[in-house]
Amino acid sequence: MKKLILGAAILALTAGGVHAQTIRMGTEGAYPPYNFINDDGEVDGFERELGDALCERAQLTCEWVTNDWDSIIPNLVSGNYDTIIAGMSITDERDEVIDFTQPYLPPDPSAFMALPGTDIDVAEGVIAAQAGTIQASYIADIGATLVEFATPDETIAAVRNGEADAVMADKAYLEPIVAESGGEFVFLGDDVAMGDGIGMGIRESDAELRDTFDTMISEMKEENLINPMIVKWFGEDATIWE
Repeated sequence: MKKLILGAAILALTAGGVHAQTIRMGTEGAYPPYNFINDDGEVDGFERELGDALCERAQLTCEWVTNDWDSIIPNLVSGNYDTIIAGMSITDERDEVIDFTQPYLPPDPSAFMALPGTDIDVAEGVIAAQAGTIQASYIADIGATLVEFATPDETIAAVRNGEADAVMADKAYLEPIVAESGGEFVFLGDDVAMGDGIGMGIRESDAELRDTFDTMISEMKEENLINPMIVKWFGEDATIWE
């Protein structure tokens, strides 16, 4: 999909509300149920529903733009879109480059997935992960052999073809793969808690835009509008806001 390269959106806060140029919402479109491309070729998923609701509440006109994960932060910084809303965990390392809103999703556990019968200590195994993720950093930190791939699909293929012993990713992403695999894949070992929740990434120069979305997220949490979306897309057992 072509990436729209436009100037950064300029916000003017007035007594009558927020008036802005079109805000381009950057996402990956390849990480269900967070975000994916549906059969009509449109961005779909939890973050599409939430993002549209945030834009409507803020009286913003928003367009959706897809970008490969491995360049999603550089292309935000360079102005290819105005936000990242793509299952991105808030970390200190990323916060040095961009700003974040408060989290719109609580921290979700990560998990390991492997072929049935796999019996390894993950710290001694060959583990696949998507490049630039908190899972990739975790695997490197525990001393396992990390093999990185550009897309989530490639990490799954690496396990299937024996290139990796297991894959590590957000459990919410892996759960439907395990459930629909007909026994081809199983979870391995314990879940791992990490990260400070998932938030929207915003350029450091766009403080007003960050504050606008931050306020909208707060309002939607207070009105219990985000929790039903979480349950809809992630299931009854998903972690919700208290």
